[in-house]
Amino acid sequence: MKTRITELLGVEYPIIQGGMAWVAEHHLAAAVSEAGGLGLIGGANAPGEVVREEIRKAKALTNKPLGVNIMLLSPHSDDIAKVIVEEGIRVVTTGAGNPEKYFEMWKAAGIKVIPVVASVALAKRMERYGADAIVAEGNESGGHIGEQTTMTLVPQVADAVSIPVIAAGGIGDGRGIAAAFMLGAEAVQIGTRFVVSKESIVHDNYKQRIIKAKDIDSAVTGRSHGHPVRSLRNQMTRDYVKLEQEGRSFEELEYLTLGALRKAVQEGDILNGTVMAGQIAGLINKEQTCKEMMEEMMEQASKLLGR
Repeated sequence: MKTRITELLGVEYPIIQGGMAWVAEHHLAAAVSEAGGLGLIGGANAPGEVVREEIRKAKALTNKPLGVNIMLLSPHSDDIAKVIVEEGIRVVTTGAGNPEKYFEMWKAAGIKVIPVVASVALAKRMERYGADAIVAEGNESGGHIGEQTTMTLVPQVADAVSIPVIAAGGIGDGRGIAAAFMLGAEAVQIGTRFVVSKESIVHDNYKQRIIKAKDIDSAVTGRSHGHPVRSLRNQMTRDYVKLEQEGRSFEELEYLTLGALRKAVQEGDILNGTVMAGQIAGLINKEQTCKEMMEEMMEQASKLLGR
């Protein structure tokens, strides 16, 4: 399926794997790229040298295109921005901030810059600064979220910019891909489904929690201090919401979640850890290889789109 995104990135399928903290490491990124999509290494809060090592490990597993997601709130973002150039990465996605100060350096190195946005205004601004494409991410997604839904955000962003749009949030099968294309997207970014892939290093407890999730199992914490996060309901989310209702401070609430994502991903603590996942978790019911997932999704999407 050829689109402006597959041409831009040099990939077979219009599918990008989300740059999920603690999840999007070299095994997963390489597996997605090798299967025909674009695998991303998630920079998260890791130091630049850790990201460099992840890039090199991924390159040892595939010679297909790879990207890096840089979380701009990270104290290491300046270092990671340079590492991306030094290691010859050709695609970078950005989130949690404004990437404008890196555009000149990245563009000079021939890097394709794809910011993740949650509003039309930011999408238009990123296009003005030279973004090659936009990820329009609705609040159905896991992790940090905005206010708009994918269904409303994607067509408005597609109408507002001339560069290609990638839809994210609530997409987990071929129907979601087809729907995204009908809304004006030319590719999709998928996170939650790849968490349960066989190549994912996520603890099996975490994977099984997603596989067993129902449609109503996600919760949003952090709305009281303006940093909403979507994850699956557990003891931690219940405690967090209770403290929010009591009007506790941002610092006290943050202390509750300190290291909680790593605890869930690496140790399998799905009771007190943060089990980040999108609302689409209720649709995901099996563990497969990235190749199996992508072939299944693309076959379904192609039939629906008549391609």
